[in-house]
Amino acid sequence: MEFFSMIVKFFQGGGAMMYPIAVVLVIGAAIAIERYIVLTATSLRNRGLWNEIAPLLAQGNFQGAVKVTGASDAAIGQILSYGLARIASARRRDDIEKAMEESLMDIVPKLEKRTHYLATFANLATLLGLLGTVVGLINAFAAVATVNPSEKANLLSASISVAMNCTAFGLITAVPLLVIHAVLQTKTTELIDSLEMASVKFLNAVTERNPAQAS
Repeated sequence: MEFFSMIVKFFQGGGAMMYPIAVVLVIGAAIAIERYIVLTATSLRNRGLWNEIAPLLAQGNFQGAVKVTGASDAAIGQILSYGLARIASARRRDDIEKAMEESLMDIVPKLEKRTHYLATFANLATLLGLLGTVVGLINAFAAVATVNPSEKANLLSASISVAMNCTAFGLITAVPLLVIHAVLQTKTTELIDSLEMASVKFLNAVTERNPAQAS
């Protein structure tokens, strides 16, 4: 209870600019949670589907693979569906590969969606914190200009302490958002790399079963 009271006092002491920073924190946290859930779920679905399809590809059972990918909403299923659809008509490996690259180009923006906002919000929180501090210092110096000289030092030090709350809150918001942004970027990159690796393994399996398409 005392800790909660300290947080409330800290927030109230920072002035009006604390509210925009709080809004940035809430929106950034919502995006971070949503992106983490989506990327984690996508990774799990991709891994599960690949474990189901890999034996079929090894056996050359492309019809069975088509049925499995067609019934799945996993990202890797969409990519492999494009490749499987081109096996019959494609004369070269490149034809299948281009079809899968086209599908990957459609998926990548969905995986990267909204993640870049976290870095923007981190910078915004820092700038809002500095702005709040500057505004607070301006108000502090304006206030001490009319008070008794003996009271100026105490009033000024108290006002500066309050003004610094904005900078502190801005940094408290910005640092976690930057860390989370880096984590999500890494997670997204790993996911895209896994999709590309699965595409290569698929192409190799097709080429082994259809040597004529290797060229």
